[in-house]
Amino acid sequence: MSPPGVDLVWNPAGATDLVLLAHGGMEESKANPHAWRAPILRMWPFAAAARAAVPNAAVGLVRYRYRGWNGAADPAMDLRAVLDELPPVIRRVVLIGHSMGGRAVVAVGDHPRVAGVLALAPWLPDGEPLTKLRGPVTFAHGTDDTITDPRATTAYANRLRAAGTPVTVYAVTGETHAMLHRPADWNALVATFAAGALTSSDPGPVSEAGTEPLPECAPRSSLPAAVGSIALARLRLPVVERFEVKSSPAQ
Repeated sequence: MSPPGVDLVWNPAGATDLVLLAHGGMEESKANPHAWRAPILRMWPFAAAARAAVPNAAVGLVRYRYRGWNGAADPAMDLRAVLDELPPVIRRVVLIGHSMGGRAVVAVGDHPRVAGVLALAPWLPDGEPLTKLRGPVTFAHGTDDTITDPRATTAYANRLRAAGTPVTVYAVTGETHAMLHRPADWNALVATFAAGALTSSDPGPVSEAGTEPLPECAPRSSLPAAVGSIALARLRLPVVERFEVKSSPAQ
């Protein structure tokens, strides 16, 4: 078992901010989450979008110990350990997570380094503990997602609102869990969110209740084109540095 950490794909000199991407996984699995699995690869276009939007910030992908949530919130513990042990120069972290990664970024979104939380098709089951999230908070979920429930995302957002946390929730019409039908719109959301969280005092529009449609900024994509864009992003963004947590995450 490897320790949790971060694969940095962009780390400009003097960076004090980090956009940190958390990939999806499984409900139960202690298997190795190797770097060529589909849930991890799906995050690479978001890394490219974040780098373009906030070029002065570092960009990295979280490495978990295991593939699964495992009933003990293993990915959330890994992510919190990463936030605790990042070099002191990193002062602000924007968290962006998909599916199980969306659940993880919500679970640790109260960390003092967090400057914003974006959850894409998050897995937020009934009874998920409420976290006092920091910075702008946005959830986005495909209307045709059959893996994680967009209604559960809206329900969790409404609980946050009732507790005093402003949340924007986007319904991504015609999109499924893999986010391959409207990849340009997902990329635009990631870029806009990262830039707003790190470079603007205005968090942007906040929906007071329910959901609003995610704007369509480009024609919908074919599956081969979407997969091709993932492969291209992976090839164009090599890992430039690796950071590993030195202490074991709390059990």
